[in-house]
Amino acid sequence: MQILNSILTWVMKKRMHQMELFMKYPHEVQDEVLKKIMYMGRGTEFGKKYAFDELMHYEHFKQRVPVYTYEQIFPYIERAMRGEQNVLWPSEIKWFAKSSGTTNARSKFIPVSPEALEDCHFKGGKDMLSIYVNNYPDTQMFSGKGVAVGGSHKVNEFDPSSTSFYGDVSAVIMQNLPPWAQFIRTPSLDVALMDNWEEKIDKLAAETAKVNVTNIAGVPTWTVLLIQRILELENKTNILEVWPNLEVFFHGAVAFHPYKNLFKSLIPSTGMRYWDTYNASEGFFGIQDRKDADDLLLMLDYGVFYEFIPAEEINKEYPDTITLDQVEIGKNYAMVITTNAGLWRYNIGDTVKFTSTSPYRIKISGRTKHFINVFGEEVIIENAETAITEACEQTGAVIDNFTVGPIFLEKSHHGGHEWIVEFKIKPNDLEKFTFLLDASLRKVNSDYDAKRAFDLALMMPKVHSVEEGTFYNWMKKRGKLGGQNKVPRLSNSREYIDDILAMIQ
Repeated sequence: MQILNSILTWVMKKRMHQMELFMKYPHEVQDEVLKKIMYMGRGTEFGKKYAFDELMHYEHFKQRVPVYTYEQIFPYIERAMRGEQNVLWPSEIKWFAKSSGTTNARSKFIPVSPEALEDCHFKGGKDMLSIYVNNYPDTQMFSGKGVAVGGSHKVNEFDPSSTSFYGDVSAVIMQNLPPWAQFIRTPSLDVALMDNWEEKIDKLAAETAKVNVTNIAGVPTWTVLLIQRILELENKTNILEVWPNLEVFFHGAVAFHPYKNLFKSLIPSTGMRYWDTYNASEGFFGIQDRKDADDLLLMLDYGVFYEFIPAEEINKEYPDTITLDQVEIGKNYAMVITTNAGLWRYNIGDTVKFTSTSPYRIKISGRTKHFINVFGEEVIIENAETAITEACEQTGAVIDNFTVGPIFLEKSHHGGHEWIVEFKIKPNDLEKFTFLLDASLRKVNSDYDAKRAFDLALMMPKVHSVEEGTFYNWMKKRGKLGGQNKVPRLSNSREYIDDILAMIQ
């Protein structure tokens, strides 16, 4: 394995020169990406509808093709799911990434073309390793194996020919990995792709506990459950007693900083590294490229063309968009993508802020539909996660999960926010924790602060501390265990709050 580590480390470093190219010439690379995608799509039904063969430049493309939401593009996706080809993309579509989304319970199905698999998802995984190796040339990561906590897939029952499949994007990727990538990962595919999450977590734990694991890739929530199950089975107090050579956790899908203290308790090593990524069902978009930095390099040569909707345009029926050369640091934008899987000017639903424009680096700031703005407070995920992290740090608390909903105005009381928090380590004084949470929110969000002034429109938040396992049981009740499923953080309705409170009462 030592020889393999040396070879793979050398191979991974070679890719850095290509990345330097798109960092140096970002706009030229993006122009080329768009031209190639439009050329590929000109013979599809979608391409013929908008006469792609007449489009020469971005401005023509922007004027002719409207921005699509998932609901608007779904009729095309549905036809592809029923077996029709050449609807959105010329290559045969055999895979669909299923995502529950984070704003409602309805599943989304995202087409995954061979080009998207090879030039986006696989390339993103390789680049993640390349960037990490470039930052840590002495890594011993490839001397052991990587644990991938993924989802499952199944035959697409909507397709009469039964020749296509859908599942979590992690399962789609895992099923199609090249042999070299399969060799350096664990557990076996049979276990990794099981669909019964409770049975799967036991088998994952039993199998991986016997392997020399050097790295983990996955969603923080489900990774914590795996580690905790291994510690139970092996009767150990921390995971380094099982995996002494563990050196890095590659994470994505949800913000990591609220989980950091929990991971430090499970992996008590000052040398443990945490590496952030932005990978979604729709594509692999960003990778942390520097030590001790929490922003992400926007990957520009993955067959994805980027546009951005300024905050003031987000809720318009026909929002205006801008390209990379027009973005400004610190402003909130909704991200629009055109991809080599046939997503055309698709509003992905995520919002980002740029931290740098040379090269282009971003932070995920939230969701276009995942916020609380019942009282004009415009609290986004980034605000909530910053506030709860600060409150935890000041009280010594460690959280496992949380969700927030509104308390609506009534004649007898003001409105406010209601938090349900599952602590791994509870604060000694929940009232003090609530006060610090509120103070931090007021500090990071001026609209919230204005509404909280003198308890004018918003009263002090109400925080429930619930028992361990509450969110796991709630997700299980909703059929949302494992894979890409995430606990919804913020909502403008009381749907989630009331459902959890009813369950625990």
